[in-house]
Amino acid sequence: MQFKNFLLAASAAVTATALPAGSDSACKAPGGGETAAETFGVVSIHSGSAVQYAPFNAALSSIFAGLSSQNASCARPDEQTATFYIKDGSLYLYDKSATPQQLYVDRSGMGQGKIGYTTGAQPPPRNAEREGWAIDANNHLQFGGSDLIACPNSIDRAWSIWANAGVENPGFNEGCVGIAARVEKTNDPNGCVYTQ
Repeated sequence: MQFKNFLLAASAAVTATALPAGSDSACKAPGGGETAAETFGVVSIHSGSAVQYAPFNAALSSIFAGLSSQNASCARPDEQTATFYIKDGSLYLYDKSATPQQLYVDRSGMGQGKIGYTTGAQPPPRNAEREGWAIDANNHLQFGGSDLIACPNSIDRAWSIWANAGVENPGFNEGCVGIAARVEKTNDPNGCVYTQ
């Protein structure tokens, strides 16, 4: 009888050690779920271009590089760059609130690689894709395995950021350039609610 109890206890101990342990480093994601995702900012890289080293921003449901003011409601309002994280192939704007702001890409003929974001339960546009975001081996943010595109924009001399949909100058822009979107991880993310 004691041998049988010993076997049951040993079996339970082996089973418990095989189960994944909870991580103290897990953080609460917007929406309340736990995530081990790292937060990061993004800087555009295209040597010899005006977009070189311009940080990514989020405003007006779009992504920009080099915007001087996002007009976002942030924990640290003086910081004017966007903070992101990836969860299950989807890209989010970081905030501590329970209302997520999630990015989408429209690579259809009409969208031509448009990158935007929605807030809370707001549905994405008809041809939008949510999943496909990843950080490659060179530490570059990509969508669908491709680098991003920056186009000169009339807003604040910033650049609008697009996904590669096979269109050289998406959105009927001119002077667009391919960029490497270099990821810069942060341990002290600035939570913001970005304008829609």
